[in-house]
Amino acid sequence: QVQLVESGGGLAQAGGSLRLACVASGRIFSPNSMGWYRQAPGKQRELVADMSSGGRTNYLDSVKGRFTISRDNAKNTVYLQMNSLRPEDTAVYYCRVVLTAIGNYGYWGQGTQVTVSS
Repeated sequence: QVQLVESGGGLAQAGGSLRLACVASGRIFSPNSMGWYRQAPGKQRELVADMSSGGRTNYLDSVKGRFTISRDNAKNTVYLQMNSLRPEDTAVYYCRVVLTAIGNYGYWGQGTQVTVSS
C-alpha cells in the first residue's frame, strides 16, 4: 500500500554533512508519522528522528543539535539534514512511515548506507 524510496546516503568526512530524503507513495493517510531509523553493524535498529503530521518531533539524544528532520507534506517527503557527522553515525538509515489513522501500521524503506570516515 505504501512504498518508500530513500536517497542521499554516501560517504562523508567527520565534521561533514549529508542530506537524506525519503519519498512516500501510495495511500498515505493522516494523521501519520514519518522518520528515520538507523542500524550499525552488531547493533539494534534505533530511532534517529521522526515527525508527526501535526509537527511534533522526536530525536535520538546523540543527534540533538546536529540533525534536523523536516517534511514537505504536499510531496509526501521527509528529509534528514545531518551536520557535524561523526564516525559513530555510520549505519544503514531506514525511512519509516507509521499510519496513525489506521492503527499505527508501519512501513519500511530499503535503507541507504551512510559512512563517516575519521
